Amino acid sequence: MNLLIQDTMTPEQTKKFKYWQTRTIVVTMVGYALYYFVRKNFNTAMPSIEVTFGITKAQLGLFLTLNGIIYGLSRFINGFIADRVSARKVMSLGLALSALVNIGFGFSDKMAMLVAGTAGGQEYITALTIIMGSILLLNGYFQGMGVPPVPPLMTHWVPANELARKMSIWNMSHSIGAGLIFVMGAVLVHYFDNSAWPELEQMKVPGEEQKPVRKSDKAYHAAFLRRMVFGNPIVWVLSVSNFFVYIVRFSLLDWGMMLLPHTKGISVAVAGIMVAAFEFIGGNLGMVIAGWATDRLFGSRAHRTCVFCMLGTIVMTIVFWCIPDTVSPWVMAVPFMLIAFFIYGPQALLGIAMSNQATKEASATANGI
Repeated sequence: MNLLIQDTMTPEQTKKFKYWQTRTIVVTMVGYALYYFVRKNFNTAMPSIEVTFGITKAQLGLFLTLNGIIYGLSRFINGFIADRVSARKVMSLGLALSALVNIGFGFSDKMAMLVAGTAGGQEYITALTIIMGSILLLNGYFQGMGVPPVPPLMTHWVPANELARKMSIWNMSHSIGAGLIFVMGAVLVHYFDNSAWPELEQMKVPGEEQKPVRKSDKAYHAAFLRRMVFGNPIVWVLSVSNFFVYIVRFSLLDWGMMLLPHTKGISVAVAGIMVAAFEFIGGNLGMVIAGWATDRLFGSRAHRTCVFCMLGTIVMTIVFWCIPDTVSPWVMAVPFMLIAFFIYGPQALLGIAMSNQATKEASATANGI
């Protein structure tokens, strides 16, 4: 929204605008936090799945890798869709479908028994592995429907000089959702051991004239995307940067429950607390402070903040790996959380930088890349 337009609003219009701005941020935060409830529950269950069914770490890793690839492709595809249709519908539909496949995942052992005709043996394990993997791939696609609708909503409801701070606050939904599911999962595994798995019985902005973006003109839209997205070298630089951000983030978030017990000798319960702290404390503080620094210190230039954050990530990762496994887990937790503190700044800000480069009209497509 143009600041000049905001300044010319009547007090009543300003109040109404602020109400809908806040509501949009809160509702999308809650919605995306819920995405993590039906996304990261598998990571908490991985140790139990390995022990109960004998599915190897290599197979679990293959599940996560393929899931990540499908998720990335889905964000790319749904970026196009979210620029052309209702962002609310895309986000809501993705969450509903993801919840449905999660229910199906809870019955994967029974489906495997029907396919194999037995509740044990190699045929049963093979069928179970294929069914679990297929459901996770499907869930990966539906999960990719969650992020692309958000940049168009945020850039339409938040002025540019506030975007970094408020988008950083919105990004706390990642950590809130992931942190809660890791805590819940760790508690279940701690108290019920491996038996805890798998049974689970558009409002118009006041005072703003809408721009005629001509979304129905396919030729115009295609030419615009070629110029502002696919032919924009900065979009590709930011995309490559985001690739490395996700390597660090998912290495610790997806594999934390396996890595900490096996390489640092930490119990599953404490590992769950550390991964939750990685999200809740390190991630949330990092995003909020990075957003504040971007708007207050770097003139809303998000890419500058990201450079400092990535340097901090490198340092803290080296510190974490150099700590011997004989020290207290709570000592290890400090650099572990600081990795999150630094990596979640770029996690929150690269999308803003991408939206600024591609403009509001193509922000979802650019963020899909």
